[in-house]
Amino acid sequence: MGIIDGTGYIDRLNRMGAEIWLDGKKVEGHISDHPSFQGVVRTIASLYDLQNKDDLKEQMTFLFPDQDEPVGLSYLHPKTKDDLIRRRKMIERWARHTHGIFGRSPDYMNTVIMSFASSAAFLKGMKNCFPEHIISLYKRAMKEDLSFAHAFITPQINRSQINLGFTEEALSAKVIERNEKGIVIKGARMLATLGGFTDEVLVYTAPRIFFDPNEAFAFSIPSNTEGLKFICRESFVGGKSTFNYPLSSRYEEIDSIVVFDNVLVPWENVFFYDNLEAATDFKLQSSFHPLAYHQVIIRQIEKTEFLLGVAQMLAETINVGEYQHVQEKISEIISGYETMKSLLAKSENDAELDDWGCMRPSLVPLKVAGTIFPKLYPRFAEIVQLIGASGLVTLPTENDFASPISPYLHKCLQGTDKSAVDRVKIFRLAWDLTMSSFGTRQTQYERYFFGDPVKMASNLYQDYPKEKSLKLISDFLHLGM
Repeated sequence: MGIIDGTGYIDRLNRMGAEIWLDGKKVEGHISDHPSFQGVVRTIASLYDLQNKDDLKEQMTFLFPDQDEPVGLSYLHPKTKDDLIRRRKMIERWARHTHGIFGRSPDYMNTVIMSFASSAAFLKGMKNCFPEHIISLYKRAMKEDLSFAHAFITPQINRSQINLGFTEEALSAKVIERNEKGIVIKGARMLATLGGFTDEVLVYTAPRIFFDPNEAFAFSIPSNTEGLKFICRESFVGGKSTFNYPLSSRYEEIDSIVVFDNVLVPWENVFFYDNLEAATDFKLQSSFHPLAYHQVIIRQIEKTEFLLGVAQMLAETINVGEYQHVQEKISEIISGYETMKSLLAKSENDAELDDWGCMRPSLVPLKVAGTIFPKLYPRFAEIVQLIGASGLVTLPTENDFASPISPYLHKCLQGTDKSAVDRVKIFRLAWDLTMSSFGTRQTQYERYFFGDPVKMASNLYQDYPKEKSLKLISDFLHLGM
């Protein structure tokens, strides 16, 4: 027991045989052999392989008390600032391996499970709450190096503010029965990235204005639980060729709708149910937001550096770096990159212990980073498009270079100091990052990673300590004197 490697992940995934649907067909056979899923499965496997490398094991793992085998460091419960930094370096290593593009690397949900466990005592003594089940899952996840997907969002049926959301039919996943074995769930949830490609799926009701008590639950169940179905969106894998599709062939994280068709969730898997207070307050009071933000911002920083590299490489390839408007555009990415790094550093520097002994990075700078990045990323993608210009439209394929027309391509598609093949490789990378179906999904993904960006900005405004600023003005004007 302890950390697994890539082969262990693939073998376990294939044995699980979750019910996955793609383009109207149930996926049969090994998931790892499916043309739409091969790339992402191999990428996840390569992440697990990293934690088994002798020169990286100390950076990627730690020893949990009373356990002989090392476990993944993303499960480390931080109790000091040094622990936070140690976690950051491990997260950076995995993020760098996928250039920050892989939004659901295992450390994201490992962090979520750990953050829930670190604050589980909040639920102690509350009605229909089982904090011991969260602790049990955390220990089992570490011991077996489990992977998780999650589904927190209800279907977008009626998003008006006056919609109460109460229906006779179970549209959004809800409890329809409680019996001696557990709770029975019927309905759907979104947006399960990598749904069906992990050992378990964590389900938690995202709080909203009006709340059906039957939806106030949280649990984690195996992905192959009877009645659980993952309906995938269309795959954005253009093909196997890493020349033609350098990113989508490797990093296409499939998103899915999760359907619960009378799914029995055993009591030992339930964190809480029929408790509006727990559903609303646990995520807010736990270390979930600080630690989840921390992991995500680290990944987004790595992704920004990758975008910066792509933009600069484009400029050098066609020798447009001398133009001031190009320098200004790339400087925007540099400014965003350095701003994100600074906010992350401040969050770690200002970290404090919470009531349960968890060292939480300061949430305000992380929220600021999470609020600005949904605006920065689309602009960064646009900058890459603007620098590449028409060169991002006229892109031959790998087969073109292996055909009789290849000599023409070698002549007319050279870069300033690069061969036509290398120039096209660079431009196809920029295209796949910002213009392909995979690339446009990346933009939408970053826009809404933490939810509605307007609501996020509103939450930042409401939670930000403004008293000091108000006092500054009051004192300057001698108000109330």
